Amino acid sequence: MSRVMKLSRVVCGGLVCAAVLSPPVLGAPPAPRESWPSRVSATYKVTFNGFDIGAFKFTSDVSGKGYSLSSDAQISALLGAFTWRGVSRTTGTLASGEPRPGGYAFNFQLNSRQGAVRIGFTDTRISNLSVMPPSEPLPDIVPLKEQHLKDVLDPLSAVMAVSRASAEPCNRKLAIFDGKQRFDLVFSFRRQEKVAEQRPSGHPAVAHVCRVRYVPIAGYRATGETKQLSDSSAIEVTLRPVPNANLVVPYLVTIPTFAGSASIELSRIEITTTDKGQIALAHH
Repeated sequence: MSRVMKLSRVVCGGLVCAAVLSPPVLGAPPAPRESWPSRVSATYKVTFNGFDIGAFKFTSDVSGKGYSLSSDAQISALLGAFTWRGVSRTTGTLASGEPRPGGYAFNFQLNSRQGAVRIGFTDTRISNLSVMPPSEPLPDIVPLKEQHLKDVLDPLSAVMAVSRASAEPCNRKLAIFDGKQRFDLVFSFRRQEKVAEQRPSGHPAVAHVCRVRYVPIAGYRATGETKQLSDSSAIEVTLRPVPNANLVVPYLVTIPTFAGSASIELSRIEITTTDKGQIALAHH
């Protein structure tokens, strides 16, 4: 299950969290640059080889120029022999409509083992870092250097960083530091596909399917799961436009592995806007 553990950390640290704003659709005017939904609450199910193994919840709140983000991921497999939970929270401010994180906290529990990460930001650089338990100084880990802690976002603030209108929703690159690893997530266009609905929602039924490439930069071992994940060209994220909220919602994340296919699929999302009220989508 080490592979699933690795995937859960990367996915919950960047892929599912990467909600990307779409270009105007069906003639809808773009939202103001500083406009953000006041609240987004989403629930996803996590599957591996077709079996439900967990859930992922994400919430964002924006008030004035301040924001707070939280996530809760839980995975259980092998009849409960493997259990993992990760809870994250970020607070920050919006500068010219863009996120500027102030603090990030991540707590995890793997079976009976517990750990935590704390990251503090000053302007656009990391000013303090705490990791418990401390990482072992293994000789084959690519070392972190000072330049790796500049102009990066924590995993949850990566949501805000890419949530701006763009003519190319799949043309994105996220520079992320999760407390141990510095990595990029590089999005590129793969195709468009129709979204099946049991009941018409009134939102566009064509989604953008992006290839996502995981590019490790520092703080990782250049062997094993990291190498296999970085070599993969088949990781995909499906983004569905919700023009009334000026969002593209991550609908489905698929990650092929040597042992099978992992996926994270939207169950339900509720979006609260200041001028459009509440928007809800359910995926069956």
